[in-house]
Amino acid sequence: MTSPQASNFFSDEAMLAPRRVERTDLGGGAFLLRSPEPLKPWAQSIGVWLEHWARQKPDALAFAEPAGLSTAAVSPGWRTLTWAELRTAVGSVAQALLDMKLVPGAPVVIFSDNAVDHLVLMLAAMHVGRAACTVSSAYCRLAGGDFSRIRGILAALGPGLVYASDAGTYGPAVLASAVAVPVVFSRGAESHPGAITFESLLRVRETDQVQQAFAAVGPETHAKYLLTSGSTGHPKVVINTHGMLCANQQMIAQTLRFLAVEPPVLLDWLPWSHTFGGNHNLNIVLRNGGTLFIDDGRPVPGLIDRTIAHLREVQPTVFFNVPRGYDMLLPALESDAALAGRFFKRLRMVFYAGAGMPVATWQRLEAVAARVRAEPVWFTTSWGSTETSPAITAAHWQLDRPGVIGLPMPGVDLKFVPNAGKLEMRIRGPHIFPGYRGNEAATRDAFDEAGYYRIGDAGYLLDESDPASGVVFNGRVAEDFKLTTGTWVSGGTLRLALVTALAPLVQDAVITGHDRTEVGALVFLSEAARALPIEAVKAQLIEKLAAHAAQAGGSSQSLRRLLLLTDAPSMAAGEITDKGYINQRMVLQRRSADVDTLYASQPDPRVVIA
Repeated sequence: MTSPQASNFFSDEAMLAPRRVERTDLGGGAFLLRSPEPLKPWAQSIGVWLEHWARQKPDALAFAEPAGLSTAAVSPGWRTLTWAELRTAVGSVAQALLDMKLVPGAPVVIFSDNAVDHLVLMLAAMHVGRAACTVSSAYCRLAGGDFSRIRGILAALGPGLVYASDAGTYGPAVLASAVAVPVVFSRGAESHPGAITFESLLRVRETDQVQQAFAAVGPETHAKYLLTSGSTGHPKVVINTHGMLCANQQMIAQTLRFLAVEPPVLLDWLPWSHTFGGNHNLNIVLRNGGTLFIDDGRPVPGLIDRTIAHLREVQPTVFFNVPRGYDMLLPALESDAALAGRFFKRLRMVFYAGAGMPVATWQRLEAVAARVRAEPVWFTTSWGSTETSPAITAAHWQLDRPGVIGLPMPGVDLKFVPNAGKLEMRIRGPHIFPGYRGNEAATRDAFDEAGYYRIGDAGYLLDESDPASGVVFNGRVAEDFKLTTGTWVSGGTLRLALVTALAPLVQDAVITGHDRTEVGALVFLSEAARALPIEAVKAQLIEKLAAHAAQAGGSSQSLRRLLLLTDAPSMAAGEITDKGYINQRMVLQRRSADVDTLYASQPDPRVVIA
């Protein structure tokens, strides 16, 4: 592999697409952006990639997981699968699914963290035209014995088969749901009456039926069902077809062209129950014949140590994470030059998504990288959603700070429509979902009269006179709220600006002020700040708040009132999602008393007023 950041990388059109875009004005302040590069043909189904690599590079390492995740470890540290071994396993499990004669159209529902058995079952189902749906493990782990939500999800999905990695972890939820379908476990099947072992599926001999079923899978065939977060009620079931997922990977391949030149090596924890990990990252490996090391760590105290341990063994060429993940890694990278050197040595791209990255985090990453390698690291991002496969835009050029989310990739129509003082973004293209399963009303509401998906996000051009400068993310339209003065507040963009302004004392923040006279925030102090005397922290925050207010301008973009939270956001209580970012709605619900304290006439010792 050449030097990761060779000087001609960004100008080499074999490695990255040139930065180009066409703008069409639509009248009334609306306009359309699209790439001038046509989208090339894409694969008919996800299984096409697996068949290709099993033939082209059968002995190359495809996937690996920490050996402790499975009883079938074949190496001291990692359980590994080559492309040929993966195809063999998929063929056996696919045949087993066909032999079971499952209810037509009913999905394979999976309760599991990322793991090789999980992968094999998911690919096997899709290989023979059966949709797979991975349910977030948080639904089981956070249930506390109340499995009503799991029962509701399974009732909505109508599974043909239910799989769980471990009967001890997921068995009670499956049992409480009383599903009358085959149940499969990788571990502990003997404790669950009538359950099937996953190992027995791997022993089934593949017949011609598998290839016959595979040949019938087309672009319109349902590949996956993904569940929305459900923060405002029951989650919706998003249909992901083979065609939309394959089209999106073709868009990425024509933009990040180096992925085909240098098959990517990933160490990745992002959950396959979500589109970032399960579609964007996983499919990049499948489409480009790369290697994925499954990370059993998480960006939370304790579990981040597993990620750090894996990074001492694995040197990724591209790295994906959410901003909180980088925040959690930074102390180790800053204090351990050997670890930082290994981490950054082979990296071609450092990628963040899922939430906005504070400038302070970006700058700290740049600083530690500069200490261990001569060439600067390329930090970049993309933008998308569960309904868009997920990528819509990509920033395929050098950025000097976070905020720009790139330009539309080939095949994407990105429309900007004035809405309540912002430009709402809407999307059309072959990577857009056909609808929500079993929910015609929600499907109708998701699209405008011209067939554009209404994602609910806002954006604007960095430079109106130069559309190729890129699109800047401007928060979600639904995150905006009004003060009692009638002033609109953009909660998402203000949160990011505040966290940046209060670094390194604040880990995260939740913006308050709905139906109040002024904007405030609940702030989670960083670990370093929690170790300092509280009065010293308050004094520093008052200075930083005043500086932020002086630069922000206007009551909607500045605040002078904080409440300090000395505990970390709770993943167990749902304040941190399983993708690792703050759940604003849940924090405000759980800590409503803190919000009242923040605005009380008698100041609380935890309140900072600048």
